[in-house]
Amino acid sequence: MAARPPGGGGSSEPEAIEFGIAVLDARIGEADVSFPATEAELLDALGDEEIPYDAKGRTIALSTALEQIPQTTFDNETELLDALYPVFDRERQQGGGFLTSLRDALPF
Repeated sequence: MAARPPGGGGSSEPEAIEFGIAVLDARIGEADVSFPATEAELLDALGDEEIPYDAKGRTIALSTALEQIPQTTFDNETELLDALYPVFDRERQQGGGFLTSLRDALPF
């Protein structure tokens, strides 16, 4: 998941803000993770870092996200990311409540 920040009227292209699966994918690429891997091995290799799940920078700890899925062993990275996607998506949809959603919908 990624979102582009609003443009400031300049001619330069704004950089994308990465969150959720995109951030986790990048961190897996930078870490010494080999698959198949267990939940404990993933946390050992990646640490229990906070992963942003939306463009506003709200985060969830990797351990908390992993606790929300029944699977504890992953044969490959795709299987891990597919299992965690609904967790990040649910957090993004719930994160902030009604007033935040309303404020986000307004153009100012």
